[in-house]
Amino acid sequence: RAPAPESQHITRAPEPERAARLEAALGDPFDPANPHGHLALVRADDTREAPRATEALLTEHGLSAEFVPHDLGGRLRDLEELARVLRPLFRRDLALGYGFGITSLFAASSVWTAGDPHQRAALADVLLGGGRVAIVHREVAHANAILRREVRAQRPAGGGFLLNGSKDAVMNADRTDTFVVYARTSAGSGSASHSVLLLPGPPASGEVRRLARVEMPGMRGARFHGLHLADVRLPDSALVGSLGEGVTLALRSFQISHCLIPGTVLAGVDSVLRLAVRAATENRPDGRPARRWHKALSGVFADLLACDAMAVTGLRALSLVPQHAHLLAAAVKYTMPDLLREDLEELAAVLGARGYDRGPLYGGFQKLARDLPVAGLGHSGTAVCQAVLVPQLPALARTAWFRTAEPSAALFLPGAPLPPLDHRRLTHSGTDDPLTATLIGAAERLAARTGTQPLHAALAALARALVEELRVLRARCAALPAAGSTVFDPLACALADRYALLLCAAACLGVWEGQADGDGFLADPAWAVLVLSRIGRRLGIAVPETPADAEQAVLAEALGRCRHGRSLDLYDTPLAG
Repeated sequence: RAPAPESQHITRAPEPERAARLEAALGDPFDPANPHGHLALVRADDTREAPRATEALLTEHGLSAEFVPHDLGGRLRDLEELARVLRPLFRRDLALGYGFGITSLFAASSVWTAGDPHQRAALADVLLGGGRVAIVHREVAHANAILRREVRAQRPAGGGFLLNGSKDAVMNADRTDTFVVYARTSAGSGSASHSVLLLPGPPASGEVRRLARVEMPGMRGARFHGLHLADVRLPDSALVGSLGEGVTLALRSFQISHCLIPGTVLAGVDSVLRLAVRAATENRPDGRPARRWHKALSGVFADLLACDAMAVTGLRALSLVPQHAHLLAAAVKYTMPDLLREDLEELAAVLGARGYDRGPLYGGFQKLARDLPVAGLGHSGTAVCQAVLVPQLPALARTAWFRTAEPSAALFLPGAPLPPLDHRRLTHSGTDDPLTATLIGAAERLAARTGTQPLHAALAALARALVEELRVLRARCAALPAAGSTVFDPLACALADRYALLLCAAACLGVWEGQADGDGFLADPAWAVLVLSRIGRRLGIAVPETPADAEQAVLAEALGRCRHGRSLDLYDTPLAG
């Protein structure tokens, strides 16, 4: 195994200027007179419309340019910075974050990954001009309305493609003429069954018909419409990449959404934790919540830090080690929605009756509770990630775990400089697993500490227990059948659950080690102890009792950040309200 990664402690990076400007422009979310505040956003949600004033503000800020690579005239250099720029918006309204433009990035990603120069330039022009791009997904098993039904592309005698078919729900179908279509080009069911086609505007022949608007249970302000394509003819130049490359392109480009969705959606849970702290400290002279809420508030804050560590590590991996990022990206999307939903349930208990309030102070809770399942694509999103993770478990167990070298410490340094993201380097193959190597290496370094303080000793014991769980997992996964025959097998899926949680623990240890020589909150082992304790209990393994001073240190940090208007993520940045 490789030696311990080099020490690369870097002080917390300042918030990107564009993120700070957007946060300031969106203003205090609790101000009832703010047209971009919680009250205005909840009222727009009630009418199932996007808030026009806020959309106009985002247009003024040129937010669509964030989704265009820098070499094409946009602002997209790396995905960690993009997530930070988007968090002020997602902290207020998930539906607006999706509907205004992030889905345009997901649609464009396959073109950024495999498109020719003309296709890339054409799509960049649409977005830089303030337009939108819609994605027409292929149908997958366990589909919801967004993924149900599909479009077929035939090859007529004169060349090109002839598109026919329907989709039940396409976001922004009524607000754009530009579509990236995952169309069936083969009757088979293998990986070469689909191709990606770019429909850059109204077709020369055939019909693109928008069907009735689909009312979703959440993200009610986002616009989903059915879409029907009838004899839409496209030239050969519409093909993105190669014929039959659609599934491969999806696996490559969807890594971006797998990390970016959790990395932005957690900002919404940040807002709910802030509401819960407000509710728990209201009318209390010492400004501290009753003891019965300490565990919930500190635990959810720890989960937010864990989710952020995992998401940020995944976002950084796409720039630093794109050849090893596909499993981590799937694990991020697989694990985080469940953790965040559990956190909402804990916070609902703290909010009590305030959770049903429709006013400016607490009205955002019910909205987020509705929006989060739609934002995560529910069970279908889980199924897609299982299809990536589960077939790799036997190979990981036999060839990677306890053999792969540790990655550079730069992977775990939030805000540290990154090389520009190169979409073309994204892959969906390979079974090296650098994060489990980080888990093992961190456990060894903690065990070797001399004069260990109590919290360091607790962290060492937790890391050791999780490494032992990895050993057990290796034995169980090595006994699985060959790759390709285990997808959706209940045992294999349960093992994937456990594996993803171990990757989350590894990311947290990596982030903590990267800050351990500093003097800020992230350098304190308290948050890592609480995070790993909660992960161990989710895994059902024997873990030491969480030290009371770890819980109290994390709670004190959460209360202090809420009191001083700072974000409840790894970056600890100033908020507008």
